[in-house]
Amino acid sequence: MPETLPDPPTVDRALALDHGLTDDEYDEICDRLGRTPTFPELGIYSVMWSEHCSYKNSAALLKTLPTEGEHLLAEVGEENAGLVDVGNGMAVAFKIESHNHPSAVEPYEGAATGVGGIHRDIFTMGARPICALDSLRFGSLENARVRFLFDGVVRGIGDYGNSFGVPTVAGEVVFDDAYEGNPLVNAMSVGTVRHDRTASAAAGTPGLPVYVVGASTGRDGIHGATFASAEIDEDSEEDRPSVQVGDPFTEKQLLEATLEAIREGVVEAIQDMGAAGITSSSFEMSASGGTGMELHLDRVPTRETGMTPYEIMLSESQERMLVVCRPEDEDALMAIYDKWDLNAQHIGEVTDDGRVRALWHGEEVANMDPVHVAGDDVPVYERERERPSYLDEVHSFTLQDAGLDDVTPETATDALTDLLAAPTIASKAWVFEQYDTMVRTNTVVGPGPSDAAVVRVKETDTGLAVKTDCNGRYVYLNPRKGAQIAVAEAARNVTCAGGEPVAITNCCNFGNPHNPEVYWQFAEAIGGMGDACRALGTPVTGGNVSLYNEHPEGAIFPTPTIGMLGMVDDLETQPTTADLKQAGDVLFLLTPSGWLHADRIGGSEYLSFLHDRTTGDAPHLDLDEEVAVQAATRALIRDGIVQHAHDVSDGGLAVCLAESVIFSDGLGADVTLPAAPEGTRLDAALFGEAQSRVVVSVRPDAAADLESTVAAHDGVQAHRLGAVTTEGMRVTMGGERVIEAAPEALTTPYETAIPTAVA
Repeated sequence: MPETLPDPPTVDRALALDHGLTDDEYDEICDRLGRTPTFPELGIYSVMWSEHCSYKNSAALLKTLPTEGEHLLAEVGEENAGLVDVGNGMAVAFKIESHNHPSAVEPYEGAATGVGGIHRDIFTMGARPICALDSLRFGSLENARVRFLFDGVVRGIGDYGNSFGVPTVAGEVVFDDAYEGNPLVNAMSVGTVRHDRTASAAAGTPGLPVYVVGASTGRDGIHGATFASAEIDEDSEEDRPSVQVGDPFTEKQLLEATLEAIREGVVEAIQDMGAAGITSSSFEMSASGGTGMELHLDRVPTRETGMTPYEIMLSESQERMLVVCRPEDEDALMAIYDKWDLNAQHIGEVTDDGRVRALWHGEEVANMDPVHVAGDDVPVYERERERPSYLDEVHSFTLQDAGLDDVTPETATDALTDLLAAPTIASKAWVFEQYDTMVRTNTVVGPGPSDAAVVRVKETDTGLAVKTDCNGRYVYLNPRKGAQIAVAEAARNVTCAGGEPVAITNCCNFGNPHNPEVYWQFAEAIGGMGDACRALGTPVTGGNVSLYNEHPEGAIFPTPTIGMLGMVDDLETQPTTADLKQAGDVLFLLTPSGWLHADRIGGSEYLSFLHDRTTGDAPHLDLDEEVAVQAATRALIRDGIVQHAHDVSDGGLAVCLAESVIFSDGLGADVTLPAAPEGTRLDAALFGEAQSRVVVSVRPDAAADLESTVAAHDGVQAHRLGAVTTEGMRVTMGGERVIEAAPEALTTPYETAIPTAVA
């Protein structure tokens, strides 16, 4: 006998508004259906038309990004993740996504399920995840709540990733008051697959059976997509039920079973049940394939009693997939998942009527057009834009007007050591030492002394250089230039590690799109991202948009996180790290032709951390200069000329040099800089963050080779800085010693800042 369930609530306009829909959207739904939606249908529309699933406030802008490139094997949005050809019959699937709102209310599970979800996007395509990266942002560590969030997020990432068996090899952690009430947790997964073993998400053949595989369905995560499409406020703690609960061991079983099923050729189409669960996978697979589905919800394996059709359709329980197979392969499919102790339940069929129909013991509870719900006919909005008024104020800022004293030769060393203790700059060993960085033995260069991680593509001689990067402060001060810098620096990091940047994935974290100033920031940032991707030849393969990142104190810094993928042609010679190699090596600074010293301090970590000022303009960047410097750097690495490479970023040239000294364990640097042009402040010269600069070292007998190689690259110059020593760090500028520090004076603040703050 069918289970007796309570009557669903009456659907009306008030209930629709409670579900996060607008008046106009409710009217549109009624018009499209020609009737009032059922309760399950209302729930389906509410999650699928949420920003998290539909990108209704961002799709128009995202379509302006460059999405074509010689290495790309899948169009943006065509599959679960970007797919890039890396030669030898191998491809790389990679993607980054956010789990910001869940992590803000339940940091451990929010971060853990973010990791699990992004890995499923990768192995759903037939690719085995080979590494993970994370990009994290929190408020000040002086705040007890922030320390709680920081600890929970890091443990959640570590426990899930370590148990699942995929190394976390790179990432970034930023601390700023702008993220105080709304942390950002962005997770990236990278996997490899043979060209002939990829799987599609499009259910294109009517008549084929549909299976739900993996874990059983519970009530966790219901309306998680809607929760992720609203601002965080004082009542958000009540949304804990919207945070899913993950099980990495079940995910490991699901990974192996799914890859085996794809390898054995018994999968016609497959999609992860992420946000919106069965709803998103069934509607998106149908919309992509131009088909429909009939789903019998009473057949879905559940782990809780009394679950309603509404709950089953909207549950975001983890570790589940929707699979379409051929009738002759059903027994083989079920046998594979049974071998791995997982459900494989036949719940329906692909249909040819262009409708997704959900039934409960034979009674129809939903009948909807997938194109209207998840395809090209979903609402798309372009919101009002207004340039923020604060930009006029911050751009007019000058250090002289603010009365901020310049550092002096007597105080510059103290400023450097203080800056090394800034949590954004300081060592993240406390974080990455909680992660397994070497499991599966693909890691060539892991977290620590490198601008990007390098991982091996097994069965080939090649590797991948991977990095996440963004400076939200830059984007706040200049959205277009800040987004350009995010792409440029991610590419520069990959270049310095020995890779050639080939493509990006992005995770666009912004505030409320209904705020015209926020939407202006978003539009400008997308424009800047496109500028840089076109200049650097790194098309966008896909990604994620996370809006409504606000809290009672205001919006976060606009943060378009970039996940950069690069190719390393020769793993024997090309991987390059940021640590100095041997005393006597010659140090050079590569810069665009015509300038050496940074002449601005705006937007810098120095100004923010030491003077509590977020103001000025974003640092200097010219994309033509950036392209030239990166090309020269790659040529030097490819030809085996350089010993180490480290780009100038947070903290400027002084921090760049100090980090290389710290990484090298006993080596130092003796650097001589010419006097800065008149009017350039010493703090700007030492700590300014102008882009397109790379410090490298070479053996003494290779100095001439470096100079000739750089001379062959128009627009680039090499400044001979000095030599690698064994006596700490010394910087002389204009004939005057401005920095002198023993190795331990640099290492101690750098290595102890975060452990001390969280103790």
